[in-house]
Amino acid sequence: MFAFYATVGFTLVILRWVNPPTTAVQVERRIQSWFGGGRSTRNPYRKRYAFVPLGEISLNFQHAVIAAEDTRFYQHHGFDWRQVEIAATEDIKGKRFRGGSTIDQQLVKNLFLTTSRSFVRKGVETTIVPFAEMILGKKRILELYLNVVEWGPGVYGAQAAAEYHYHIPAARIIRDQGARLAALLPAPRRRKPAAMGIYAARIEERMRQMGW
Repeated sequence: MFAFYATVGFTLVILRWVNPPTTAVQVERRIQSWFGGGRSTRNPYRKRYAFVPLGEISLNFQHAVIAAEDTRFYQHHGFDWRQVEIAATEDIKGKRFRGGSTIDQQLVKNLFLTTSRSFVRKGVETTIVPFAEMILGKKRILELYLNVVEWGPGVYGAQAAAEYHYHIPAARIIRDQGARLAALLPAPRRRKPAAMGIYAARIEERMRQMGW
């Protein structure tokens, strides 16, 4: 276990300046494609992933993701216990649209862990998040997250998402498009932008409330 955490710590330091060529979740999806029919001629698995600087992702897109996934991103230090409580309440009411994890937690999951749900995975994630906050900082965490998060089958990152769903670069995403793309999270392999009008409207309202 010490070797794992040492590797994670070293990788986080490297990631302050170096963009990841792949992630644990991307590797997981590739392996799943081998055993789940992803190599079929009808629907072959194709990875779309192009890392771009934060400045090449429109503010509409950035703000929409923060509003959708982690409204207190710039206030917390890796964990948002208030949002965990809200997510639990939404679960009870059957009206949950997003998870209770912060952007920091989701980035750690994408980089080092898998999408499987278990207390062990969550525990490991929780121990890594503070180091990610300390080593990377908010701007780099947001840049990494926007570039590695899944936005469709084999679609990773804002640039690939913009091209795949709207056939334009991430820099040209407008407000409505950004909200609809943000609405795909955290179920990007099932949701489609065109079907996310109601949730996208909620995200845009949150953006206005946050001054965006």
